[in-house]
Formats: sequence, C-alpha cells, structure tokens
Amino acid sequence: MADLFPDDVPQAPAPDTPREDAPLADRLRPASLDEVIGQDHLTGPEGAIGRMVAAGRLSSMILWGPPGTGKTTIARLLADSVGMRFESVSAVFSGVADLKKAFAAADKAAEAGQRTLLFVDEIHRFNRAQQDGFLPFVERGTVTLVGATTENPSFALNAALLSRAQVLILQRLDHEALGQLLDRAEALEGPLPLTPEARDALVASADGDGRFLLNQAETLYNAKIGVDGSGPLDPAALGNFLQRRVAVYDKDREGHYNLISALHKAVRGSDVQASLYYLARMLTAGEEPRFLARRLIRMAVEDIGMADPQALVQCMAAKDAYEFLGSPEGELALVQACTYLATAPKSNAVYKAQKAAFKSAQETGSLMPPQNILNAPTKLMKDIGYGSGYSYDHDAEEGFSGDDYWPEEMEPQRYYEPVERGFEREVKKRLDYWDKLRRERG
Repeated sequence: MADLFPDDVPQAPAPDTPREDAPLADRLRPASLDEVIGQDHLTGPEGAIGRMVAAGRLSSMILWGPPGTGKTTIARLLADSVGMRFESVSAVFSGVADLKKAFAAADKAAEAGQRTLLFVDEIHRFNRAQQDGFLPFVERGTVTLVGATTENPSFALNAALLSRAQVLILQRLDHEALGQLLDRAEALEGPLPLTPEARDALVASADGDGRFLLNQAETLYNAKIGVDGSGPLDPAALGNFLQRRVAVYDKDREGHYNLISALHKAVRGSDVQASLYYLARMLTAGEEPRFLARRLIRMAVEDIGMADPQALVQCMAAKDAYEFLGSPEGELALVQACTYLATAPKSNAVYKAQKAAFKSAQETGSLMPPQNILNAPTKLMKDIGYGSGYSYDHDAEEGFSGDDYWPEEMEPQRYYEPVERGFEREVKKRLDYWDKLRRERG
C-alpha cells in the first residue's frame, strides 16, 4: 500500500494554541479531558473514554451527538492523552486523495513506532464506498479511527464500519453545563452585560449547543454593551439584540423521525398536551404540514379505528381544510385533528385484523370461494353450479341467512376482535348478535 503514495509525506500538525484574537470558543477549548463539560458519562473515570485513556489504549469509535457538544475537542484530547499522533480530515472538504495522504502518513508513522489517531469530522458525509475504504486501515491498526457525526450512525454509516467501531453518544449540554461555559467565558472576558434573568434566557436560547452559546456571548462582548452606562440587558432587550437559535431539525433525517415518533406515541397514549407540543415542534421547525396530515390520518386508522370512526373523518376534513386555507391558517385544522385523536378512545383491533387477514391471504394462496356465492353471468357457469343455493340475505328473517362464506378447504377465522371502548363497544354487540344467529341457524 505504501508505494501508492509519495515518499515526502508531511507530519500531521499538532493542535495549535489559539491566538489571542481567536474566537472565544477556540480560546476556551479544554486543554484536558477533565475540563470537558457535560460529557462525564464518557470522559469520567467510569466512562468508556475515561477507561480507555486510563488503560493507555484507544479503540476506534464514532462520537455521535448534536452540534456544539465537544466531539472535535474530545478527539484532539484523546490523542494527547495517550501520546498518539493526531491526523484530521473533514468529510465536507476532503476527498479520496486527502484520505490516501492521511493513510500514507499513518503507515510511515507506524514504521517509526508512532500510532495515529485519524479524526474524521462529519464522517456520515462520506459515501458508502468511501466509508468502506477505511476498513483495511482500521483492521490493520494503521489508524485508530475517531469519527464525529450528528446523524444516527445506524442510518448514516456502513454496517461493516460500525462493527469495527464503538458508538459513543454525546449528550446535548443541559442548563447547568451551559452555565459553566458562561462562567469560564466571564472568568476570561469579564461579566456579561446581562441581568440574571437575561443570562438564563441566553443559556436557554443555545438549545444545548455550547459553541453557539459562546459565539452569542462573544457578540455581546464585542458590542461593548453597558460601556455607555446604559446598564445590563433584560430578557426583552436581549431578545431584540440577539436572534434566538433555530431548533435543530432536519426534515429528512433523525430529528424528523424522532419527533414524528414522539407525536404518534403521545397520541396513542392519549396525552393531548404532549401531542400538541410535538406537533407544534414540527410545524414551527418547518415540517411540511401535508406530511403531518398524512401521519394523523394513519394514526386515526391504526390507533383509533372503529373505537371512534369519526376520527378518520376528522383527519380527512383537516387535510381538506389545510389544502383550502394553506399556511398558517390551515394549520389550526391539523391541531384540531391532533386534539381529536389524542382524546378519542383507542383501539388497534382493525389494525390487528388487517395484519391477520393479510397473513391468511398470503398463506392460503388461491383457494376458491364456495360456489354458492359466485356470480354466474353465463349459462356454462350456471350449469357447473356457480351461484347454486345462494341465500339472498334480505329475503331471510332479520336480513341474515347465516350462510358459510369461507372456502371449503379453510376453517372460519376470527381476525377482528373489537374492544370494550368507545363505539367499538356497540360493534361488539352487533358481532355477538350475528354470531348468535349464525349458531342458531347452523
């Protein structure tokens, strides 16, 4: 492999000490794993990273977490902690040529007894073939791979790569962790020109992203607010000065699937308040309302069904109302449908009946229905018995003949079992009535 690459491979640069004019987030970057905030479950003595560092040997890993939680910082500190050479590439800016150079440099370092930690930022942006290219170098130990991703590795990374790397989940920074970051900023730059309430509002606006919080703080410092004697900003003044962070939400990625799953389960669990919260989360983040209308319709037939047949009617009406009104007026119809579903009685009896009936249909193949219920539009079909003996139910007593409609080779099945909730309680009474008549006339 080494002869595929040039001999004059440069050494990987060591992490630079931030310049005095560097962004605040860079100047506050932790110098050791002990200084990393909010990830004690990984970096602490009992955490996966803490144990590896204590043992002096790292395994390949994928750091998965939201933006601004310390993935890049941890990767750099890992290399320092165990005396490894640090090589970094970004899937956004790097291609195959960059990877080849990195692997060639790692090969040369290995010959000199130096191990290499290869950090790949945004690793999910490499395509499947490029991800496969890491495998031989990871397997041979040429590099210890540390990948960083904001996307669910189950969907974004090859199974072969995942089998060779441990997935470590970084948590979004909570209010306390973000407060500690601001404490460090104030220790370096001085007090922020904020009231205590505005300081809390600034922390809340970060939505778990430490880098964003420090960038907002730096904006406040640079604006020299309070220097003219105007006093600290209150929450309203802060809101006018800084734009609130837009919630992290990729409509075709994990945030999308997490929130729609939460919405569906809140509706199924009859928690109308949580249902409205998750619906609002998606709508305010820019989700396509028609997608939500489709999912609400699905909830109506899957989780409510015959317990309240009006649920489907409400959802179809909400879809039509949205199409007629558009956004934002039409979104109120989706809210009404969501409220109806969450407060309706629940039953998945129709959903279970569908699955059971489909299973029987697949297993029984092409069984012929009984001849007495087959139409006989031609003389030949009448002659061979089609329609012979059919009882017209409307002519029978109580409008019910009690005939057997199942194929002769198949025992009658029970797919639909209504529950004792909502309208389905009445449906159960009807089924019990028909079953009683069927037994009497059998």
